[in-house]
Amino acid sequence: MRDICIIFDLDGTLVDSESLCNQAFLDLLPQLDDRLVTLVQRYRGHKLATILADLEQRLGFKLPGGFERDYRQRVAELFSKHLQPMPGVPEMLEILQGAKCVASSGPTAKIQLALQVSGLDAYFNGCIFSSYEVGSWKPEPGLFRFAARSMGFRPAQCAVVEDSEVGVQAALAAGMAAFHYQAGDTPVCRKGNSRVFEHMSQLPPLLLEFAAGDR
Repeated sequence: MRDICIIFDLDGTLVDSESLCNQAFLDLLPQLDDRLVTLVQRYRGHKLATILADLEQRLGFKLPGGFERDYRQRVAELFSKHLQPMPGVPEMLEILQGAKCVASSGPTAKIQLALQVSGLDAYFNGCIFSSYEVGSWKPEPGLFRFAARSMGFRPAQCAVVEDSEVGVQAALAAGMAAFHYQAGDTPVCRKGNSRVFEHMSQLPPLLLEFAAGDR
């Protein structure tokens, strides 16, 4: 698979972080009466600024000025104690050959921490791209296009692995192949021309098929 580049989302794709990120909201906002699973479903893949605006609208008050700082700190604490790779991710990365990188809506420091704590950083050799550096957030295609250019690949040569609908939308808008990871406990839902899979062990054969196709 030397002629393709695999672009991975981070949260909920490589690392099991969605619950931890949303647990931080519950820890800091006792007024929230949502179940954790509800927050995960509501905010999966979305930009933090959009999430905070939604929280303010739902709670009926403006969040304090230092809330984002406190939130980031709480997430880092939870990551350090509890973050794990998604099932099958280390085994999948071990057998993948060729170029790969991480493109996430989170800040660079969060991406680096997540990869270090989960033990996945060695697989990417520092090839990480953040929306905060690029200035483009999913479902906009800018982050993925920037990652492709930086890695030296055309969009048609890129396979994006995502767990969120907005991420899949961004990949398709960028002219890339989208592989939509939907864990076995979530309803299978196909978006556009995305390829849906339920366990990371299923991904390498799908990528081999993509690499062998006409692009």
